[in-house]
Amino acid sequence: MIRFTLKDKLRQFRRNEEGSFAVEFAIFFPLLLLILLTTIELGLIQLRGSMLERALDLTVRDLRLGTGSSFSHDEVRDNICERAGFVDDCRTQMRLELVQVDPFAWTDIDPVPDCVNTSTAADINPVRSFENGQSNELMFIRACMTFNPFMPTWGLGAALPKDGEGRIKLYAASAFVQEPR
Repeated sequence: MIRFTLKDKLRQFRRNEEGSFAVEFAIFFPLLLLILLTTIELGLIQLRGSMLERALDLTVRDLRLGTGSSFSHDEVRDNICERAGFVDDCRTQMRLELVQVDPFAWTDIDPVPDCVNTSTAADINPVRSFENGQSNELMFIRACMTFNPFMPTWGLGAALPKDGEGRIKLYAASAFVQEPR
């Protein structure tokens, strides 16, 4: 009868190469998955941002040429939402600021955009500023929308700054001069 000692068993185990790829796979697969999901997250954020920028630019064209017309916050927001396309729940997750800026008596615009806070009612947190411009006035419009990240607890979604409800803020801004009447 042949006896195997513990030392022989360990030596045999060390030389055996079966399943060695499983160790590498277990180490590198989460890293590759993290890179893949971060790329998807970044692509979705970029797509939303591009759609928001384009919708805002098209809407600004209407505002610029519509001198003398009175637009409400909700009308402009709905117009942007119709053109944005890839923005989820746009009408409740977007807020606009439209401010008249005097280039000769400059005052800074608030650096923190006015964003939707869904934890409070709209009556408690009204729109900060929305002024219709007149002929030849310099106007600044800023749109802020919030959305849930694709992977909120992993990768890029976990690293991005979020509001109290775990939503990411996305901004688009434009400046224009009202056309003369």
